[in-house]
Amino acid sequence: MRHIRVLSTALVVTAFSGMTVLHAQGRGRGDDKRQPQAPKPVPAQEQQRRVQQEQQRSTQYRQQLPQQVQRVQQQTSQLQQQNRAAQYRTQQEYAARLQQQQQQQLQAQRDYSRDPYVTTPHNYRYRINGTYRQTNQYGVDVLKQAVNNGYIEGVRAGQADRQDRHRSNYADAPAYRDANYGYSGNYVDRSDYNYYFRQGFQKGYVDGYNSRNQYGSYSNGTGSILGNLLTSILGLQSIR
Repeated sequence: MRHIRVLSTALVVTAFSGMTVLHAQGRGRGDDKRQPQAPKPVPAQEQQRRVQQEQQRSTQYRQQLPQQVQRVQQQTSQLQQQNRAAQYRTQQEYAARLQQQQQQQLQAQRDYSRDPYVTTPHNYRYRINGTYRQTNQYGVDVLKQAVNNGYIEGVRAGQADRQDRHRSNYADAPAYRDANYGYSGNYVDRSDYNYYFRQGFQKGYVDGYNSRNQYGSYSNGTGSILGNLLTSILGLQSIR
């Protein structure tokens, strides 16, 4: 009898353990059902609209870029006439980078059917001059790049004006007026890129002119704006 009781107790423990395992497995399956699903690709009609929009952006920018390069070069020449040697060199380098960008644009080729921007739903919105725009992470990355590119160019221009002992005036720099360096014609309108480039430029210019790192960091030709300031400037809102 004692042997039977021990055996019965063992069976109960084994059965209870099996129920515990099954319960845990069932709970695991239930958890799997609650996992977030990947967003569905946008409808074919919307994909086609985006392809056409991207083609239009790219074509327009390629057509306009030579005029921008020429305009920056003309404005840079005026700096030499004003005996602003440091700013002249700085903006000359900017014009050279913009010209290099022009060559890259002429050689660039895109397969829109494989571009993830085209198929990814918009999940952010941002506001410029009272108007909301929508985009996805690929567009957001371009806007972030615009702010950081502007910040770097602003630091360079501010440092140059300080070296020339010229009054503080970020809007006088050809790079600020142009605001196109780093733009490739992809994912966002050029006017939006220009807007955020200038936002970053203003902050970078102040840091460069006053020789400080209040709004970001810059060293050996590279730098970036502070993360919290970048977030504030972009003002992104999630829509999904």
